[in-house]
Amino acid sequence: MLPRLVFRTLRNANKRCLWKFTWNFGVKGLISVEKFKRRIKRGEYFPPFLYLSITSSCNLRCQGCWVDVEARNFIDLAALNRLVSDAKRHGNSFFGILGGEPFMHPELLELLEAHPDCYFQIFTNGQFITEKIARRLRELGNATPLISIEGRELVSDERRGKKDVFNKTMSGLRHSLEQGLLTGVATSVCQTNIKELLTEQWLQELIDRGVHYVWYHTYRPVGPKMNPALGLRPEQLVQVRRFVVEMRTKMPIAIIDAYYDHDGRSLCPMSTGISHHISPTGDIEPCPILQFATETIHDSRGIFQTVRDSAFLKDFREVSAQATRGCVVLERPDLVKALVLKHGARDTTVRGTAMAELEAMTPRFSQWLPGEEIPEKHWMYRLGKKFWFNDFNAYRQVHDSAESKARELRQQLNTGAAVASSPPKEPTLA
Repeated sequence: MLPRLVFRTLRNANKRCLWKFTWNFGVKGLISVEKFKRRIKRGEYFPPFLYLSITSSCNLRCQGCWVDVEARNFIDLAALNRLVSDAKRHGNSFFGILGGEPFMHPELLELLEAHPDCYFQIFTNGQFITEKIARRLRELGNATPLISIEGRELVSDERRGKKDVFNKTMSGLRHSLEQGLLTGVATSVCQTNIKELLTEQWLQELIDRGVHYVWYHTYRPVGPKMNPALGLRPEQLVQVRRFVVEMRTKMPIAIIDAYYDHDGRSLCPMSTGISHHISPTGDIEPCPILQFATETIHDSRGIFQTVRDSAFLKDFREVSAQATRGCVVLERPDLVKALVLKHGARDTTVRGTAMAELEAMTPRFSQWLPGEEIPEKHWMYRLGKKFWFNDFNAYRQVHDSAESKARELRQQLNTGAAVASSPPKEPTLA
């Protein structure tokens, strides 16, 4: 698998793009994680990976989206440059760029150009990647488009809320690959696309097209129009994990995941502290689906000190890690509400309904399925995760009651959302 992946990447990727990836993301990214681990030992938390939703605008209307796409908010270039520059001073070199649709931000390319010593992963539907844009990305060399594909023709239209979505997205994918960009494909796996895209045949098609990596993440029913019917059942979550582990040993394409360590134990990047999220209005949130904040990037202290000193983020990490190794929003919406009220966190949505949405949620299982752990089989993924992507000892105090509740949520229903009869009392809030 690995020799074939390396060979085809060297053959079809632009050399400048490949060098920027290797140095800015590979070497400097590992160094940033090592600095993060040293900060943890001092009791300081500042994530090595920041995810920036630079705009809320989007040309699509996806099922279950939690972003206020009609609001058309965006972070201006000056604020973005201050944020990135401050983070760089503390060892960061990688930034995830989200939306909305990032290519609708009028100054996205200027941001990339201003920071040639960083690497940017752009989460996009691909429809704005014209030949001209792809050429410019190749010239810059420090960004990888991660293009979202939610199904083939019929399913894509249904999931994304517009017509001819698949063909327009594939056009952007083609332009990216023709310019030699390191290019990925992301899929939010749900009931309507799991049979179509979680297959070896789909991976082979992407390989034949020249795609370098894929990212399978699972649909999470949150937001103003949450759709629990799209959520995966527990056995399907295990199916996704097993597929990823097995294909990593077989197919010459890199496969990313963000919710498991080398031994197959689940984790949450927010709870471990390895990443936090910036909203389109500059609010500093625990993660993209937790739309509450007490701090903003516009604080005069700068992003590093603001995040490091945030009592809200610290409490969220620690209390969430005591309650679950999975997604605290899905499993313990009651705990999220208590943390928000305790810190007086503000609703960061334009619609102003984040608390009502939280109160309407029914507790359900997430990626934490005790007893169903599937360890990494390929030595490269196992080694990489063991040293640079694990739980960083965040789960030392997971309560036995939390594990029992996770097992109960999985066992209660095997057809969809699981209802928690009574949430565990631990952990308590001070």
